[in-house]
Amino acid sequence: MNTLMRSFQFTVFLLVISFSIVLAETKPVHQEIKAILFDGFVIFDPRPLVARAEKLYPGHGVSLCEAWRTRQFEYTWLRSLSGRYVDFWKVTEDALIFAAKSQGLDLTDASRKELMNGYLELNAWPDVVTTLKSLKAAGIRLGFLTNFTPQMLDSNIKNAGLEGFFEKNLSTDIVKTYKPDPRAYQMGIDTFGLQKKQILFAAFAGWDAAGAKSFGYPTFWVNRLKLPAEQLEAPDSEGGNLNDLLTFVLAKPEN
Repeated sequence: MNTLMRSFQFTVFLLVISFSIVLAETKPVHQEIKAILFDGFVIFDPRPLVARAEKLYPGHGVSLCEAWRTRQFEYTWLRSLSGRYVDFWKVTEDALIFAAKSQGLDLTDASRKELMNGYLELNAWPDVVTTLKSLKAAGIRLGFLTNFTPQMLDSNIKNAGLEGFFEKNLSTDIVKTYKPDPRAYQMGIDTFGLQKKQILFAAFAGWDAAGAKSFGYPTFWVNRLKLPAEQLEAPDSEGGNLNDLLTFVLAKPEN
């Protein structure tokens, strides 16, 4: 009986030790983060596009841009599923043409060019520069993972004065598909040379947050537009701006 009791006690002891080791080795998501991949609109503010549209089509700017953006991403998803890829500039132009027709608006060549050029002249959100500086100071590697073409991305980085902040500028044009195709998200791992759990994806759209989370990235939804959550994969955390993301990434471990 004593032998059985000692054996039982020893087994319990081993289980407790093993469990303690597992707990010690399991870190909160934010403590694993070594790099962050940003969707383009987390960094670049698209609101001036509405102002351009309103100037050209008074009273219709908001509705035109809503229809434009909706069709823009529907086209990326359809092209990804059908394997009929064209780059994001072409998708954006096609979506604009459709959106204008759907609103009964006359899209002249000059108006089309003016609106499309808005996608080359985006500015950064007000919280971007200070947050990026803080992240870099903390040793976090930074990159883009966006549907923007390389030309669109480079143009907006220069226009916003963000040269030198990002180590990797990844466009889905490299793999000829669009998010949420897993091949798009895989670029981050291949390029940074890190594990999934070490790369945080910062999403602007709820569907993109769900796609990145489904792929396996730790995910933060920068919900700048205060939209309801998608009924899909939930992000690891959510906030309304980059200050919230910074707090999440740099959170101190609990004692």
